[in-house]
Amino acid sequence: MRKGKALTVPAVEVSGYAAEGKALARIDGKVYFIEGAVPGDVADIRLTKNKKDWAEGRVIRFQKLSADRQDPFCEHFGTCGGCKWQMLPYEKQLQYKQQEVEDNLRRIGKLELPSFPPILGANPDREYRNKLEFTFSNRSWLSPEEISALPEKKEEDDGAVFFKPALGFHVPKLFDKIVDIRRCHLMPEPVDRIRNWVRDYTLSRQFPYYDIRRHSGWLRNLTFRYCTTGELMVNLVVAPGWDELRTRLLEDLYAAFPFITSLYFTVNPKVNDSLHDLEPVLFRGQAWVTEKLGRLSFRIGPISFFQTNTRQAERLYEITRRFAGLSGSETLYDLYCGTGSIGLFCSDEAGKVVGVEVIEAAVRDARENAEANGIRKARFFSGDVVNVCTDDFFEREGRPDVIITDPPRAGMHEALVRKILEIGAPRVVYVSCNTATQARDLQALQNRYEVTALQAVDMFPHTHHIENVAQLTLRNLS
Repeated sequence: MRKGKALTVPAVEVSGYAAEGKALARIDGKVYFIEGAVPGDVADIRLTKNKKDWAEGRVIRFQKLSADRQDPFCEHFGTCGGCKWQMLPYEKQLQYKQQEVEDNLRRIGKLELPSFPPILGANPDREYRNKLEFTFSNRSWLSPEEISALPEKKEEDDGAVFFKPALGFHVPKLFDKIVDIRRCHLMPEPVDRIRNWVRDYTLSRQFPYYDIRRHSGWLRNLTFRYCTTGELMVNLVVAPGWDELRTRLLEDLYAAFPFITSLYFTVNPKVNDSLHDLEPVLFRGQAWVTEKLGRLSFRIGPISFFQTNTRQAERLYEITRRFAGLSGSETLYDLYCGTGSIGLFCSDEAGKVVGVEVIEAAVRDARENAEANGIRKARFFSGDVVNVCTDDFFEREGRPDVIITDPPRAGMHEALVRKILEIGAPRVVYVSCNTATQARDLQALQNRYEVTALQAVDMFPHTHHIENVAQLTLRNLS
């Protein structure tokens, strides 16, 4: 499709869902991937990509709405970019997620699959996250109606027009626009109350919100960690300077909400928002919050990694432990172990746990988590699995009877796939957050391993994301 020649296709009947939450339609053998539609909708589509056999587009007008549609529960639906499937009943979301897992494993992996139980849905399906990060910006996203109601403004010398400040989430595909969030259904109270208090307090005193284009301003981010134990961590991220204002703001915040367990601030002088190389400063309260998974307690700091849906993570780990088939004597290797949560969760039923993770800070957290829970049978090592798992290492730590691997969305590196084939552990449990790359990796392992059990898990309701656990059993090649 040539630039400037956007093509509209009228009255497209949407028939299903494809990967990553895009709706699907077929016309004369050509496949259309559509944003903002639901199976059963009939809509006019504006194409953004147009190839011979496929096209991508978005809805510009509905001719007929699907009978499956429901009213979204959030006032910010369609703007902030989160919870994009609110217009679908949760049961339908689970149905389409299950379908995607099965389609990927069969189409990409070309695998012989065992019976596939229904996907494990989340309960609750709202207010399930334990971490959220909100962004301060002097460039609020405005609806067309809000823009038309604005008084006439003069442009700055560099052409920038300053709209009202916002504290909320990024608009998809617009790096400099923030949706001002008043009510978010991803986290329970008191998060909304605290965030709205901070916004009202800072706006009433005209504290400068950050300008992502000019890299100026002061207030940058506000991060919450709210645990199932009831403990709450708040981290205010600011640019350098304004020390007296920062102290006054934090003192007043803590006075207004004295139940905050850990109150931090972080000074970020960089142009990006990453915190891994910065030092958060404890302002009030204790240095960590405590989260529970089963009988285990985990201390979480301001830059620690932890599963963002605690209740559903516990169910995911229970499935992983069951698929591991432990009897109490096995040497269990936890690859991509992160802070050690899966390996430690399985440790009661293993003889020994060996965790390997490339991020050193995560390995330090894993060791601290093991010590805090009195688990002495777990050892954690920093480095690339391919380099760590040598014959000398196996001589010291023992060869694995069971391997658990939980890679990032990109899946396992082909060198690790070869390493697992070389090790030949009797059982492998593959936990995946991307079933397309999982299917690819399972295909590469299938000469030595058979897929003997599967279970999809919905960790993030009202989004297209899916987790899937696969149990692999070493084939009898004799």
